[in-house]
Amino acid sequence: MKKLNVAITTCPICQGDLHITGLACDHCHTEIKGEFSFSKFNYINKETLYFIELFIKNRGNIKAVEKEMNVSYPTVKKLLDEAVVALGYNLDDEEEKEEVVQSKEKVNNLDILEMIKNGSISVENAIEKLKKSKK
Repeated sequence: MKKLNVAITTCPICQGDLHITGLACDHCHTEIKGEFSFSKFNYINKETLYFIELFIKNRGNIKAVEKEMNVSYPTVKKLLDEAVVALGYNLDDEEEKEEVVQSKEKVNNLDILEMIKNGSISVENAIEKLKKSKK
């Protein structure tokens, strides 16, 4: 897959939004001066942009994205919700909001189980984490 080059969209000094003031053609050397806006995709972090690219490449097939990223269904749903929000849309539906909360809980539980599997925490610590996540 081709590596993405992402434009710098915020000022490194004051963190204000940057804008484009010129475009140039490498082939014929035509230059266009003016003030141009970035696409909303330019303001998305690299990880979310990569996820959107994979999601489109897989034609929205969540199972295929799961397999390619080697993550669970709730993780893909969470990443999709984050992408929707990053593009400036709301998760309006209360059912969708509840689904996001539930998927985050499932992801946390899956993360805890993965930590047990990897040996990074003990079963006792995992049980404590699971109890805390239900509060």
